[in-house]
Amino acid sequence: MADKAKQAEVEAKNATTNDAPVISEAQANPEKFLADFNWHNYQEGIDEVEDSQLKEFEKLVSENFVDTLDDEVVTGKVVHISDRDAIIDINAKSEGVISLNEFRYNPNLAVGDEVEVLIDVREDATGQLVLSHRKARVIKAWDRVNNAHETGEIVNGFVKCRTKGGMIVDVFGIEAFLPGSQIDVKPIRDYDQYVNKTMEFKVVKINHEFKNVVVSHKALIEADIEVQKKEIIGQLEKGQVLEGVVKNITSYGVFIDLGGVDGLVHITDLSWSRINHPNEIVELDQKLNVVILDFDENKSRIQLGLKQLSKHPWDALGEDVKVGDKVKGKVVVIADYGAFIEVAEGVEGLVHVSEMSWSTHLRSANDFVSVGDEIEAQILTLDREDRKMSLGIKQLSQDPWTDITSKYPVGSKHNGIVRNFTNFGVFVELEEGIDGLIYISDLSWTKKIKHPSEFCAVGDKLDVVVLELDVEGRKLSLGHKQTTTNPWDKYETEFALGTTHTAEIAEVVDKGATIEFNEDIVAFVPSRHLEKEDGSKLGKGDSAEFKIIEFNKEFKRVVASHTAIFKAEEMANVKAAVEKQATQAAESKPTLGDANDALQALKDKMDGK
Repeated sequence: MADKAKQAEVEAKNATTNDAPVISEAQANPEKFLADFNWHNYQEGIDEVEDSQLKEFEKLVSENFVDTLDDEVVTGKVVHISDRDAIIDINAKSEGVISLNEFRYNPNLAVGDEVEVLIDVREDATGQLVLSHRKARVIKAWDRVNNAHETGEIVNGFVKCRTKGGMIVDVFGIEAFLPGSQIDVKPIRDYDQYVNKTMEFKVVKINHEFKNVVVSHKALIEADIEVQKKEIIGQLEKGQVLEGVVKNITSYGVFIDLGGVDGLVHITDLSWSRINHPNEIVELDQKLNVVILDFDENKSRIQLGLKQLSKHPWDALGEDVKVGDKVKGKVVVIADYGAFIEVAEGVEGLVHVSEMSWSTHLRSANDFVSVGDEIEAQILTLDREDRKMSLGIKQLSQDPWTDITSKYPVGSKHNGIVRNFTNFGVFVELEEGIDGLIYISDLSWTKKIKHPSEFCAVGDKLDVVVLELDVEGRKLSLGHKQTTTNPWDKYETEFALGTTHTAEIAEVVDKGATIEFNEDIVAFVPSRHLEKEDGSKLGKGDSAEFKIIEFNKEFKRVVASHTAIFKAEEMANVKAAVEKQATQAAESKPTLGDANDALQALKDKMDGK
């Protein structure tokens, strides 16, 4: 059609040149012209391409060029490497640029290598296509990581650095976390030894929300160990001796790795001797032989022993060791009831606290010995079958009761220390191992004591007199008041019946009043004996004369009267009272039999009967 238009134009020019009228095709045959007119060329200004040609062109484009608008990972070829960048050909209309920093993991990158890239910018300010290898690796890496997690595939990772609680591992370009507990089956003490190493891992956890990946190297080791473990467990027998490695040390025992199977040696099975901590016997990673003592039905808990591989110390104890021998040893344990002495390695004897001193006052073993002390003792009992031994320390010194009769004869005076109280008396220590009892009635001539603590305190020093000595019963009866003269002997004369004394009413009580003649004597005045000569009665604070109408030294009782001073009738009563008291005294005069009975009663009292 274009040719026809040109021909019409030529004919028109010729007609003009020849000055002759020219008739165009459109003028000559307008119907045919309109039917063949190309409206597409007239509107678009270009020729229309056939559909077959378009399809062939689209096919060639899809095979040779990439769509730079899609966020897809494509493969490109390195065509040039500069100091800073790598030029990548991805069959686009221009080549892309990637910084060499993104290839730090691959220092051997060379021209011709194929790499995965992601189109980052179609055209930058200079019209350059910008690609990203790092982003492409991340996208592909997540696909690989997810696939490895689903299939259990073993992947390689590069340990980049140490972090809190574990390590950071590069897996397919993704930073994954390796917990410290997942590095190895045994505790790790030096994490730095794994940095900059390539290791095999298993993906154990993925958090898609936070894009976190957790890997484990321990899982691979456990898989191998599980096979060995089944073989070892199937061959376990009680009494079997195996070689193991110390895996972990705790305060209660040691865990031994038997080659994939762990067993526990309790602290009591490490040594025949007492130890405070297992690290006194073993150390980490130490190889040693152990014996199987017991295990559960599933053989998952194995009890091991170390000391059982050596002979029991009691079996090695010489036959010449016998009761009565003196032995030396070290204090290893102290309890409230005594101390354990190691007389040979693994052989201990107990010194009860009662065998530490001749003193009858039981104290704590800490008062006599300390852990680590080297002491000498005597064997008191020895049972080889039950492996028990009792020792004594006090037996190495003389029993203080041996010469007690010469040191503490009856009637001798001494000075002692108050050790403790009872409701009925005070125990006084005269020397280590020699104690005596002072009955409450023998503490004071004048004071009425309800409890010994009212008179003295523990630790006070008291002068005493030996009242009675029982060598066989190892008992001493002491008295404190006997160290002084009985003041009531003097008061018996000074305050005899009928004597007159001046005093002041101290207190008015029921049925009378009390008056104090001195610090020892407090007399009682009955109500009817408070009447004065004018008929009134004495009151508190009144001073007057009083006549003694009763004096009892045994019961320390004194009764006085003011009325008897001026009434004859009261005087008669006083005389009658005097005669009655004399008669009673005569009737109560002790006979020889009575004296014997009194002595026996005193002895029974001393014996606590």
